[in-house]
Amino acid sequence: MHAWFDISAGVAGDMVLGALVDAGADVGALQAALDAVVPGAVRLDTEEVTRGGQRATKARVRVLVDDPPHRTWASIRAMLAEADLADETRARALAAFGRLAEAEGRTHGVDPDTVHFHEVGALDSIADVVGACEALRLLGVTSVSASAVRVGSGRVRAAHGDIPVPVPAVAELVLGWQVHPTPERAGAHHHDHDDHHGHGHPHDHLHEHPHDHHHHTHDTPAAVTTPGSVGELATPTGMALVRALAGDRCEALPGLTVRGLGVGAGGKDTVGWPNVVRVVLGETAADRPATGLAELRANVDDLDPRLWPGVLDTLLAAGAADAWLVPIQMKKGRPAFTLHALADADHHDAVTDAILTRTSTLGVRWTPVTRTVLDRSWTTVDVDGQAVRVKVGSRDGVVLHATPEFADVAAAALALGRPEADVLGRAQAAAAASGIVPGACNA
Repeated sequence: MHAWFDISAGVAGDMVLGALVDAGADVGALQAALDAVVPGAVRLDTEEVTRGGQRATKARVRVLVDDPPHRTWASIRAMLAEADLADETRARALAAFGRLAEAEGRTHGVDPDTVHFHEVGALDSIADVVGACEALRLLGVTSVSASAVRVGSGRVRAAHGDIPVPVPAVAELVLGWQVHPTPERAGAHHHDHDDHHGHGHPHDHLHEHPHDHHHHTHDTPAAVTTPGSVGELATPTGMALVRALAGDRCEALPGLTVRGLGVGAGGKDTVGWPNVVRVVLGETAADRPATGLAELRANVDDLDPRLWPGVLDTLLAAGAADAWLVPIQMKKGRPAFTLHALADADHHDAVTDAILTRTSTLGVRWTPVTRTVLDRSWTTVDVDGQAVRVKVGSRDGVVLHATPEFADVAAAALALGRPEADVLGRAQAAAAASGIVPGACNA
């Protein structure tokens, strides 16, 4: 399934989330994903509203804790890595927060890992980003694109003084993307609802404390300082989500067989300018295998080797059934790699797009393949209070393999202060003790 976001009126994280809820993503399932990252800290509520005469869904994040901590990008990255999230959701959320931290870091000339998120602002951003990424997974979205974005006009008052729109972080995030301002008359008259920011979240600017060298993203309202201007229409969190999900795929509505539609509301109701993000869900008619699997391949000889693990993770997040590298030698003796990925018909386009956007290759070739696979299931074992998932491979109801999930093993080893090899052995023993051994019946 492809998702196209219409961000021609601007974009914010809560608007993207609201559009996906409106398109059918289950709020209860989204809340479960949020609880996996920040348990008991936020509640996601939604309501139907009107914006410029259009019906839309407003997503609201309620903070449930009195004194949430400051969080850095490094700490949020660790939280996402350790949370019990679907791999696809985790990869997308990490990519979005990574984009946001990099943009803020470049803006202020600091290491992205040192960017601090304000207490409430961090919870808002986590809810918007994780919620939107989980919603895409629930809706079966494997590829994303978006329209040109309206960034707003005029100047706003931020922590460092009077600054132009787009604000610096958004300006970083729209590099390579098509942008438009908003006509001055579009913001001349509006009705504020429950906030003062154009999109329902106060703005997440960086603020430098005078007595230290930390940098914080604060969700403080950015007041418009030029009379008659609309101010900001694109926030850093919203634009970071778009760039992480769509990459460089800025386009008008592509050819789709439409399967769903959602409209997400901002916080301000602007006369003559519906303050919404729309998402259109549908199937593309691009050339792809009609049935079965395809093996996609690309030879690459000029990519920094340190980037390959992230490329493989991106392909898997895009829906590849598997992805791997094979070292080769190309013309003139140059060392290189052949990137391989397996993709079914539903994920062929998304995996192809990921290869083209995340590597330096100029083309992707593919051939149909067939395979024989084992039945797969999961069970969970306890290792001294730590949950470790075990992947079980079986055939005709008989277990052939039982392998602990290494990400869980690593997390448990860190929590217990033990070597990973020790925790791996204990997980294997726990699986065997529960009867999950080769030759056993897998009920």
